[in-house]
Amino acid sequence: MTWDTIFLLANYWAFASWIALAFLPRGPKILAVILYAGVFLLCLAYTVMIVGFLSGGIDPGGPGGGDFTTLAGVMKLFDSPGGATLGWTHYLAFDLFTGMWIARDADNKGFSRVVQFPFLLLTLMAGPVGLLVWLIVRERRARAQAKA
Repeated sequence: MTWDTIFLLANYWAFASWIALAFLPRGPKILAVILYAGVFLLCLAYTVMIVGFLSGGIDPGGPGGGDFTTLAGVMKLFDSPGGATLGWTHYLAFDLFTGMWIARDADNKGFSRVVQFPFLLLTLMAGPVGLLVWLIVRERRARAQAKA
């Protein structure tokens, strides 16, 4: 399987999970499917890739090497198809997990699905920005609920 194929499969898998999160009813079963069939499998794919890279069992398809201690080292990590796929899978898993937290938090605070959608979309497209905006917007309602 090529790195392009793995990249596309991870993207499609994450996108299907995001569609479920945004549009399906959020009962316990659906949330469990998104968590385990979405987030868990992306985390598993990431784990297999990073263990494979670190052990030398998987070829990253380029120069490889690098480390997490310097900017140059991180740039070298992403300077291969496998490294870029690894990093992207990391983002997909954490953004989806963050989107699940936002959705559940918004449901608990009584925000409608229509109001939630822009925050979920922003989290999908630019994870930390979506989370930041959600944390700002939710604050007033969270304080009101705490007083009740």
